[in-house]
Amino acid sequence: MNSLRKFRITNNAPTIVWFAVISFAALILGYITDGESTILMFSEGHNTPGSILTGLRFFTHVLGHSDWNHYISNMTLFLLLGPMLEEKYGRDKILEIIVITALVSGLVNYFLFPYTILCGASGIVFAFVMLTSFTSFKEGEIPVTVIIVAVIWIGREIVSGFTEIDSISNLSHIIGGAVGAIIGYKVNIRRKASNYGDK
Repeated sequence: MNSLRKFRITNNAPTIVWFAVISFAALILGYITDGESTILMFSEGHNTPGSILTGLRFFTHVLGHSDWNHYISNMTLFLLLGPMLEEKYGRDKILEIIVITALVSGLVNYFLFPYTILCGASGIVFAFVMLTSFTSFKEGEIPVTVIIVAVIWIGREIVSGFTEIDSISNLSHIIGGAVGAIIGYKVNIRRKASNYGDK
């Protein structure tokens, strides 16, 4: 009994946890409203109603999911990779990645694919995947993991974009991966430079 008292629940990644919780609340709200709240508040596209919310939806579309399976498929990797990345880079950097990925993918979808409804955290998941592959980055080197991840994940999305017709935005995946790769490269370059300067 005493040994059980030594264990306590800790929130090691508040940004990741809150994102997952808010996304879950948005999903439940979507079920309650028969999808109307998801289209109105948590999706991005010219054919979504309420143009006054367009600016907000550039950011909130990553919180919306079409159904339970969509949510689970995104949150599985999100909750697996997110806490490790938040502990390594800090909540401010993780929040920055989420916001940048949401905004860039939302803007690109709005201007290039105006009648495609975009929702879900898959772009952020791809950003996390690419960011994770940079954890062992060294200046002047390209980790083989980065190449493998790029070929498997990004390459698959490019091929799927030309060969499959579905409701999943392949472009948001590619954009998310690009954001994660760029930020991962810059962050780790700065860290290496900082560590070198301390010596």
